[in-house]
Amino acid sequence: MRCAIARSRKSGTSSGDGEVWRSFEGAEEVTHVTTGTALTIPLGTHFQFRSVGDEPLRFVLSTMPPWPGEDEAVRVD
Repeated sequence: MRCAIARSRKSGTSSGDGEVWRSFEGAEEVTHVTTGTALTIPLGTHFQFRSVGDEPLRFVLSTMPPWPGEDEAVRVD
């Protein structure tokens, strides 16, 4: 699932290996993430996480300001 967000997010990987695809204002990038990796997902960014290792990808995600509910995410096909 890809989604767009209406709030800024910060993410930090707690275990596993993965990739984060981000698209913002026509620019796309894929970032490899592993334990200890931190990244930001700016307001309006389309993004997707996926695990590429043998163990599950686990990460901590925070939003600023606080997430108001499920209506904030928009599915992008």
